[in-house]
Amino acid sequence: MVIRMGFPGYFLIVWDFIKFARDRGIPVGPGRGSAAGSLVAYCLRITDIDPLQYDLLFERFLNPERITMPDIDIDFCIRGRGQVIDYVRERYGRENVAQIITFASMGAKAVVRDAGRGLDIPYGECDRIAKMIPVEPDMTIDRALHAAPALRQLYEKDDRIRQLLDVSRRLEGLARHASVHAAGVVISPRPIVEYSPLGRTKDNEVVTQYAMDEIGAIGLLKMDFLGLKTLTLIHDCLARIRSAERVDLRVEALPLDDPATYALFSAARTAGVFQFESSGMQDILRKLRPDRFDDLVALNALFRPGPIGSGMIDDYVERRHGRKAIEYIVPQLEEILGVTYGVIVYQEQVMQIASRLAGFSLGEADLLRRAMGKKKKDVMTAQRTRFVKGCGARGVPERDARRIFELMEYFAGYGFNKAHSTAYALVAYQTAWLKTHYPRHFMAALLTAEKENTDNVVKYIAACRVMEIPVLPPDVNTSDMDFTVESEGILFGLSAVKNVGESAVKTILEARQRLGRFGSLPVLCREVDLRLVNKRVLESLVKAGAMDRLGPNRATLCAAVDAAIEWAQKAIRDRENGQAGLFGGQSDPSPEAPARGPMPEWTEKVRLVHEKETLGFYVSGHPLNDYAGRIGGLVTHTSASVKEVHHPRPATLAGIVSALKRRRTRKGDFMAVFSLEDLEGAIEVVVFPETYARHRTLVQEEAALLVTATV
Repeated sequence: MVIRMGFPGYFLIVWDFIKFARDRGIPVGPGRGSAAGSLVAYCLRITDIDPLQYDLLFERFLNPERITMPDIDIDFCIRGRGQVIDYVRERYGRENVAQIITFASMGAKAVVRDAGRGLDIPYGECDRIAKMIPVEPDMTIDRALHAAPALRQLYEKDDRIRQLLDVSRRLEGLARHASVHAAGVVISPRPIVEYSPLGRTKDNEVVTQYAMDEIGAIGLLKMDFLGLKTLTLIHDCLARIRSAERVDLRVEALPLDDPATYALFSAARTAGVFQFESSGMQDILRKLRPDRFDDLVALNALFRPGPIGSGMIDDYVERRHGRKAIEYIVPQLEEILGVTYGVIVYQEQVMQIASRLAGFSLGEADLLRRAMGKKKKDVMTAQRTRFVKGCGARGVPERDARRIFELMEYFAGYGFNKAHSTAYALVAYQTAWLKTHYPRHFMAALLTAEKENTDNVVKYIAACRVMEIPVLPPDVNTSDMDFTVESEGILFGLSAVKNVGESAVKTILEARQRLGRFGSLPVLCREVDLRLVNKRVLESLVKAGAMDRLGPNRATLCAAVDAAIEWAQKAIRDRENGQAGLFGGQSDPSPEAPARGPMPEWTEKVRLVHEKETLGFYVSGHPLNDYAGRIGGLVTHTSASVKEVHHPRPATLAGIVSALKRRRTRKGDFMAVFSLEDLEGAIEVVVFPETYARHRTLVQEEAALLVTATV
């Protein structure tokens, strides 16, 4: 079939660049999309999922009845993806390879911010309105006005907000700007300029000026080179284990029946576990208590808006635990649906039913599955007649055949590609196994992977606390570039301190390697490149606690930065001029480093504010700790779990007020917007005029509040 459909070259090109990646140690995902159903792809190691073991179908990927050509999407490690694309350019000719343009359209949130600029409305106000629009797929301003009562209230009461949203409605959906498609790469047999106009990005990359659909329409085949951060996380975690524990693990060889790993899933301790860390998924894990790989595959397929809204997940859980009887309309269905307790979860199951019960070829069954998914009524009527007739020829009564067809039709809209679900469940299991058996190395690698995202760093440090893994503050004498595992816990990486870039950390690490350790702040200043480690960097390191061992306290160190830099610059000039000390040839030719008497240390409140400013969270304490005993039974959500709520509902949170802004409405009333910070992160709170008038004395910067509000 591959040969008949003209696909050998395509398979071999994909095999070629994946082999390049594997040969150079660039992590490659086990597969994604329908390609994991191909035994040819498995044999070529394009995918790592055995389609025979998991009952995956080749015809879901490629069949002669298929109108559009399929493509093989490949996940690569974030760091290595660019190398693979560069290899493809060199191998197949730079003039034959290009990335694909994409046109970003104005979504509901973005269009409000853009229209606000045009209407001269302050950005902060536009941003506040944009954040009131619910985060849901295909959200529009019209839908937002129905779904968010607070937004509707503003629209009706404030003329300026009404104008903003009315203008935004008219602009919504228009193309905003062009950029490079996140994954699409096209390889053509002759120079691409013969097929498509080309352009250059601001980074000087060559892109097609035809977007993805047009590239397909002119007959060129795209390949998706996707960057998956989780592959980088797994690779880094394995490297840490190899270095520290002298254990050489291969994730593809991990046993898929490890009870401890399933215990982690069942307890929903899945922070950092690929695809399984949202609060909604954690709720389902606690109910289902998975103990086999098939359950993870099913949950990956079921955790989507359609199945959640239809009650399919609850049905699956009840059948799984024997609280609801598993019934099959005809005995033949048990072989197909037994693995999912009689619930049609996968598109492949729809295809198997049509094939085994009604005699459809698997190619024809794929067409039926697509027609059902798209609710094509005229096609469905003809197919129903054929299905019932085919079932009759194989001994299935007409009444049962019609019921089965209706069941398929109902579930086809919710059905998910099992090949993709299986591949991603494997990546999820691998991350969970590493977290279970090497928790410190896993969390250190996870924090490193997320170091640019302060919210996630805060969330995962909170997860470390739950796991009883201490996260230690940074230290210029022991910390590395990234988060590292020490006997006492996980040591904060220097590059994760705000205002301290990687180049500054490199010069500190190089100096430490020469010197062994820094004895004082002036000596550190003398040994590093002060163009990179400037006053701002030094003060940030002091505020973060990274220099606690170099002086009596942080207040004294911060006050000494200017004098230390001045002394170091003189010492460097003397060294460059060859000026020797009193006993020529000694290692420190400079005059004695300056020392100043100790100053009173900052108050705990000031110290914590500085830690928050430089690390994104509180290290040596948290203002909320003083209230821990009083809020336990009162809060219903945390700042992390509330972000998983997608429909309006009440929630009670406890936290510290920061970034407080008071605003006046058009009517002259005061309202407030602030960030409420708890142990897991922060969430924005909007206080409307009526509420603010009642509680204005409570709403103060750094106040500890219990807030009941509508999400």
